[in-house]
Amino acid sequence: MPHASVRTGIPAHPLDNPAYDSLTGAHARFAEGRGRVLRYQTDVSPWLGLPADPNATDWADLAALAGPGVEVALPGVRVALPEGWEVTFDMEGVQLVDEAVDARPDEEAVRLGADDVPEMLALVERTRPGPFLPRTVELGTYLGIRRGGELIAMAGERLHPPGWTEISAVCTDAAFRGQGLGSRLVRAVAAGIRERGETPFLHTAAANTGAISLYESLGFRIRRTTRFLAARVPEHSAG
Repeated sequence: MPHASVRTGIPAHPLDNPAYDSLTGAHARFAEGRGRVLRYQTDVSPWLGLPADPNATDWADLAALAGPGVEVALPGVRVALPEGWEVTFDMEGVQLVDEAVDARPDEEAVRLGADDVPEMLALVERTRPGPFLPRTVELGTYLGIRRGGELIAMAGERLHPPGWTEISAVCTDAAFRGQGLGSRLVRAVAAGIRERGETPFLHTAAANTGAISLYESLGFRIRRTTRFLAARVPEHSAG
């Protein structure tokens, strides 16, 4: 169920804090936690979930859960960090939602699984679409396109708040770009999400105007801005 805003008491939208709502719902089996703080198992995803308005106890619990000096991903966090926390990455992003996507299966797309992870990791290393770890494939359906037996493009599902599924890891090998493979895979992944009665959404950097234009041309619309933040736990944390 959607959590309520501490400030207003009004139920929040599941996409306002999608990692937290995923870890308390469909992805609870991947969750590790302390107090109100949750995170994905560290070989699944670097993302973690904080309550919408974290207090001092939450930050102490996060420090204890992660460990001193460890860098943690804080997606969507816009509150001030406690004293001693070092920001290591800070980028504005946008969240887009399916408004009129022409979702459809793709005959060339194949389902990827555990046996494909080495190739998936190699493709991610070449294309840098964002975090992808050895067990990320377990978060949902991942589809790929092969040419000559080689995995050259893929896209899949990541966050899963109630009623929604995020499309992520959209990437194509540089030698095969310009052929519309990414668009085809996004439509195919979206078709699977729609079949479950859910709505696709995705994130990208606010400065990545090319990607935003592409997603808008596919039928997504910007819902809100967000923030991709990472910070280092203090070496000597009271947590």
